[in-house]
Amino acid sequence: MVGKTAATFSEAMARTPMRMFQWVTVVVCMLVLVCDGIDMQLLGIVAPLVIADFAVTKGTFGVAMSAALVGFGFGAWGGGRLGDSVGRRYALALAALIFALATVGASRANGVWDMALWRVVGGLGFGAAYSNAIAMASEWLPERLRPVTVATLSVGTPLGGTVVGWLGPTLAAHYSWRGAFVVFGAATLLLVVIILMSLRDSPSFLLAKGRRDQAARSAKLVLGEEVALEPETHDVETNAGTAVGVIHRTNSRFNIGVGVAFAACALCAYGILNWSTTFLTAHGFTLAQAGNAVAIGGVTSMVGSVLAGMLSRYFGTKPVMAVVSATLLINMIALYFVVEALPAAPTSEERWLVVALIGLAGAIFSGGMATMYVIMTTGYPQSCRSAGIGFGIFMSRVGAISASLGGGFLIELGQGSVLPFFAVLSLGAVLISAGAFIVDRHVPGTRRSA
Repeated sequence: MVGKTAATFSEAMARTPMRMFQWVTVVVCMLVLVCDGIDMQLLGIVAPLVIADFAVTKGTFGVAMSAALVGFGFGAWGGGRLGDSVGRRYALALAALIFALATVGASRANGVWDMALWRVVGGLGFGAAYSNAIAMASEWLPERLRPVTVATLSVGTPLGGTVVGWLGPTLAAHYSWRGAFVVFGAATLLLVVIILMSLRDSPSFLLAKGRRDQAARSAKLVLGEEVALEPETHDVETNAGTAVGVIHRTNSRFNIGVGVAFAACALCAYGILNWSTTFLTAHGFTLAQAGNAVAIGGVTSMVGSVLAGMLSRYFGTKPVMAVVSATLLINMIALYFVVEALPAAPTSEERWLVVALIGLAGAIFSGGMATMYVIMTTGYPQSCRSAGIGFGIFMSRVGAISASLGGGFLIELGQGSVLPFFAVLSLGAVLISAGAFIVDRHVPGTRRSA
């Protein structure tokens, strides 16, 4: 192709400003993750109404509450593999359709196991949507914007939880908890149409599949110059770009680092977010005061994610993960001593110290998870990027489920002390360092590049 510049799509994007189509893609992917968070966390918001309707104990209802986490892990990995096979666009639309229909279906549940089944199905959609949305957005972003934007996208699900926290109780009051599920599920069905109408698979993905004509048409949406596009290559790909899978031997060290670090991050996150009200009410907090501490942690988690993306872009992901591990360890140790020393009736200053430490923990562990997404979107080759992100999410669910199921046992084991609980979370904080020292494909910072 005489007269045309030859480059990969990533190299071509680096020379051009962001176009409207790229911003639309990022916004739609964020919308997917917000809807993902709304539908996933809706049950937790209306749980008291559902428990009363089903006439079951809170312990029994825990089966339904944890079911979505199980589905999420398998959906992220399986849906990621589907995205690598048929394309992120169609996999993302299918994922949104699944969790929308599962949310509507949950409105018909008449018991715990019935609800748990719908939540597992919904979880499959939640996970598949997450891995494909992150992969798709990252592939349409130039490297200079990828760390900050991907980290910002990771707050979509907690943002959805905030939205459903505002709207869910009102809808349930007017239309019952069943009506709330129908409303949110039906609204998500509109998202399927938006995905199919506005999103396109990236030229990088299409070239990897040998679809050059389609790749050229997609590239015209954002490139201001005519480019002879070349397939993306990756350090772990052999024989001039041969596709590899997630479990390929060249990914072994990367998988171990990602898996351990992501599981450890989620262990700390779900340990704090799920069990803070339990151990704080046992140490003199009212339920409202303990709930406020958790809410603050949710807000700071969004701030921490965006900040981690900015720091990753400037310093690189390796030092960011090392700092996350060290500061979270210090935070967990401090929380242990402060909570352990609380009197039967804590003063306002003592309560605010606990709230501040929990808020700081939320910022740190969310920053760690956001940085892991930045690492995965760059570290996994094009041939298995969605599945690689899905693998990381699957491992995070292992940590989340472990914290959800084991946190209560650890609190009871302490017989009034939170030592066993925070000892395990401190170990998790140490294991996050795997993201710094085992992972072998870090994103370099702009400071080092300069």
